[in-house]
Amino acid sequence: MSITEAIKVTNAGWYRWEGDDLVLNLKVQPRASADSLEEPAGDQAVDELRVRITAPPVDGKANAHLERFLANCFGVPPSRVEVISGAQGRHKRVRIRQPKRLPTFLPPR
Repeated sequence: MSITEAIKVTNAGWYRWEGDDLVLNLKVQPRASADSLEEPAGDQAVDELRVRITAPPVDGKANAHLERFLANCFGVPPSRVEVISGAQGRHKRVRIRQPKRLPTFLPPR
């Protein structure tokens, strides 16, 4: 592994590829004024990608809304987005199966 590759791994602690699946570490802010993915700031090492969603954290509504929002962002049906840990908190790990599109700030595999 080159130094450049090592830096990319260090600075990209918020995502990893598992085969064709993308796993994201998220910090979710419910009850935001608008849905958004926050681009990681500069060259900082970021452990979580910040996501703002409009849904309240009540009765699973925020998780369902998050899954639909991410499905739209990554060009997949909501059934391909799964909260794999952190369902009851703001810090979540999410799997996106075979994303069809990537945000501009996410480097391709």
